[in-house]
Amino acid sequence: MRLVVINPNSTASMTEKIVASARAVVADGVEVEGRTAAGAPPSIQGHHDEVMCAAHLLREVRAAEAGAADAIVVACFDDPAIGACREIATGPVLGICEAGMKAASMIATSFSVVTTLPRAVPIVEEMARKYGLGHQCRRVRAADIPVLALEEPGSNARNLVREEIRRAVAEDRCEAVVLGCAGMSDLAAWLTEETGVPVIDGVTAATKFAEALVGAGLKTSKIGAYAPPTTH
Repeated sequence: MRLVVINPNSTASMTEKIVASARAVVADGVEVEGRTAAGAPPSIQGHHDEVMCAAHLLREVRAAEAGAADAIVVACFDDPAIGACREIATGPVLGICEAGMKAASMIATSFSVVTTLPRAVPIVEEMARKYGLGHQCRRVRAADIPVLALEEPGSNARNLVREEIRRAVAEDRCEAVVLGCAGMSDLAAWLTEETGVPVIDGVTAATKFAEALVGAGLKTSKIGAYAPPTTH
């Protein structure tokens, strides 16, 4: 089985972290390839960045298809251009926001999301509603850190995320927390231990869901909304 994990931004160090998180959870014999959307913004922090990354992301999806990928994970919490990716791909394409939230809904009756910047809060709130999980999402919180601060050695980003999770548990009365950025993927186990609440990384959730879907022999439907694009 071959899974391709695509980082829709152009920061290669984040891709390396994301791919390491994915490889840590797959079964023996599952190959994980990482791809970086060269030419995209260095981080995706809002609607404009999401649009600007789309063409570069779709290029990487086409490359993954050409390389016979069995499934693709789009590793950005905005789930950018996910519908367009599914039109191009044959196998399953999973976004980490949808995967993380749905994983949380299976292990807890409620969850909060801890993301990076305040501007992401309304975007993630809308995504929770889109995925039918608005009633379980207690609150979307921002640790007020830029995405790339998670890539800086010695930054205080991880501690800020930990404190925001503790506030979520105390104030939101949530039973689980979803990390709202792919750049946090390496922190989930540590944050779970530090806070005493299940902390879910969407990268690993999406990777395991993708592995399961491929194992079940499922592919993306090509009837209706995810039919191949009419222009190339």
